[in-house]
Amino acid sequence: MARRGIYVETVVDVDVDRLWDATQDPRQHVRWDVRFSEIVPEPAGADGAARFTYVRRSPLHDVRGTGVSIGERRRADGTRTSALRFGTDDRLSPIRSGRGYWRYVPDGPGRTRFITGYDYDVGWGPLDLVVRPLLGWATAWSFDRLRTWLEGGGEPEAWPLVSVLWVWRRDRPRASRTLRAPAGGSRRRDHLLDAPATLAGLPDPGDGR
Repeated sequence: MARRGIYVETVVDVDVDRLWDATQDPRQHVRWDVRFSEIVPEPAGADGAARFTYVRRSPLHDVRGTGVSIGERRRADGTRTSALRFGTDDRLSPIRSGRGYWRYVPDGPGRTRFITGYDYDVGWGPLDLVVRPLLGWATAWSFDRLRTWLEGGGEPEAWPLVSVLWVWRRDRPRASRTLRAPAGGSRRRDHLLDAPATLAGLPDPGDGR
């Protein structure tokens, strides 16, 4: 795994249940997360983990891969987590395989902190010096697109990625509204140290199919 993980954090003015539904349902997930064009659930394996296939479409090439995740909805401290592993055999993908987590932290009535940390094996070698910052930005922009939607600022489809180039309204999604490192922390920290224990036990995405 690369040493510099990606971290994004935002605060959304909705309760944990609403945020969980908007992020765990594959049909809702692809509406706000620009990193995915399609997510198709697959039958769960004997281990109970949720499996899926994914597609990231582009005008030049579609990258397809597989993933496996497991969520914890009931924790003693009131938080929830979702751990994920994913990968692709596509040699044109900038990512070979990766792992990460989402954390949902209640932050007062009707308010939730939404956090991700992830890292991946590099597919494009030295070009990752460009790819990694772009992926970090895309994750942050997607998180603010999600926040904008859930707080009543328009459906995700109202804010396509190209709107970054031509829409100058103050209420449009902006990556700069998110935190890119924990408060008092560093972007270069290994953010997978904060991953839930379920991540270590996740099988390879190709197992159990």
